[in-house]
Amino acid sequence: MPKLNSLQRLNVPASANDECKESLHDVIVDQLIPRLLNSQNYSERLVTPEVSGANHGALLEFSDFTDACRQGDSLRVNQIVDSLIAQGLTQERIFLDLITPAARHLGTLWDNDLCSFTDVTCGLAIMHHVIYRLGYEFRDGPHVRGEQTNVMMCCAPGSLHLLGATIVGDLFRREGASVVIEISSTQHELVRAVANEWFDVIGISVAIESQLLQLKSLVQELKKSSGNPNVKVLLGGPIFMLVDATADMFDADTIAKDAKEVVYLLKSFAAKQPT
Repeated sequence: MPKLNSLQRLNVPASANDECKESLHDVIVDQLIPRLLNSQNYSERLVTPEVSGANHGALLEFSDFTDACRQGDSLRVNQIVDSLIAQGLTQERIFLDLITPAARHLGTLWDNDLCSFTDVTCGLAIMHHVIYRLGYEFRDGPHVRGEQTNVMMCCAPGSLHLLGATIVGDLFRREGASVVIEISSTQHELVRAVANEWFDVIGISVAIESQLLQLKSLVQELKKSSGNPNVKVLLGGPIFMLVDATADMFDADTIAKDAKEVVYLLKSFAAKQPT
């Protein structure tokens, strides 16, 4: 029996498979990985003498680290990093010779259809945690309103089902919006991401009922921390097809239940932004 890829398991029609795969590939290779590796202070530290003069090459732990990230084994990931720190390796060396090649290798595996979208996003999310731990974070995005509508798509803490959020993000791009797929998986990191950049709309994908318990707190913290006092929060995801919920229950602006509604709401939010 032939092996099914992740899109086929999601019952994506064959005619749409290639287009969807191309969209996901673009997100991974052109946004998720570069965004992960272009964290603040990375370029600044790279030109320091102790870093720029080093002869870099992937560490021996590279393969073990990559596999642990793919498998979601955060305990093993942190054990590897702790061991390297104990050996005296600098944060820059760990970033350059462990995380950077591991992230690029995940992109290569995806490009060759050797791992699933879930593998990649899980792996990048764990690397994201390590990068925060080492003192790096992304702060190079816009800090004021621009000509484009800036959207952040993310998952509510508790699961990392980014496929739906990624597909919706692609719809937004086709409408001319600038979209960031945020792979942070904790409320603290999501709040920091919102504080670091300007977003007109925050889209939150909610997959399971347990995520609803802290959803109001998450929305309130995102709005409070956003540099945009008029930021709109859009909720979506499979759970809202199963439960009777309204946006005001979570202090959100709206709940979208299908793709057409999502695009309409984005245009509505953009039209209502103060000039």
